[in-house]
Amino acid sequence: MRLNEISYTDAKPIEGYGPGFFRIGGEVTYGGVLTGARGTSEWGGYDDTTPLLDLAGSIDVLFMGTGEEVAHIPADLRTKLEDVGIGVEAMATPAAARTYNVLLSEGRRIALAMIPV
Repeated sequence: MRLNEISYTDAKPIEGYGPGFFRIGGEVTYGGVLTGARGTSEWGGYDDTTPLLDLAGSIDVLFMGTGEEVAHIPADLRTKLEDVGIGVEAMATPAAARTYNVLLSEGRRIALAMIPV
């Protein structure tokens, strides 16, 4: 088996999560979180659209962790994001964190908005 060292460039990987928190790049954040190449910040949920729309042009896909179970994101939010050229993939938060880490290690232009489990 061939092992390769992973380089995460400017974005930090999701290292862990639990009830109400995330550990990203060695730092713990409580509540909703938005992370990517521009850094990590608190995210207020589906109504907090400004930081998501500000990602236009810098990412291709936004992964949205919807909590413990997969859920649909509001249709108007999906439309706003797609209108500015951001693809959206909604999935349960654990799956979103894993997918984000894999694609981040490949150097993809992605970000992740998560609701805690």
